[in-house]
Order: sequence, then C-alpha cells, then structure tokens
Amino acid sequence: MSDLMSDAINLMIVGMGFVFVFLTILVFATTFMSKIILKFAPAPEPKAPAASPVTQASNDAQLLAVLSAAVSKYRSDQKK
Repeated sequence: MSDLMSDAINLMIVGMGFVFVFLTILVFATTFMSKIILKFAPAPEPKAPAASPVTQASNDAQLLAVLSAAVSKYRSDQKK
C-alpha cells in the first residue's frame, strides 16, 4: 500500500476511535446527570381529582355554546 493510503486508514481509525470515545463519555455523563436529577428533584405534586361526569357534561355544553356563538359572529362579520 502506498503511504497516502496508509495515512488515510490511520486517520480514519483515529477519527472513528475519537467519535466512539466521545459518544461513550456522553452516554455516561447523561446517565450520571439523570441519576443526580432524580436524587435531588422534588417529588411530583399529586394531580387534582378528575371532574365528575356531570360537571364535564355541563362544561362541554357551555363550551359548545360559546364556540357556536363565536362561529356565528365570525360568519356574520364576513358577510358585511
């Protein structure tokens, strides 16, 4: 093999080795940071209880009325 081809292969091996080492360090650093965050992060707050079906139905009816009014207002403004 020529010197140029030998240098190219050496450069390729060094470059691929550098990328491999960098990505390995990156994986370990990310894992370490994740463990630190999980250790020191506050516990999540409990969620509010879900709305009852009756309340949800009235909210849906009210939302439908508001949306219908907005659409009719928009359409009436566009006709002018």
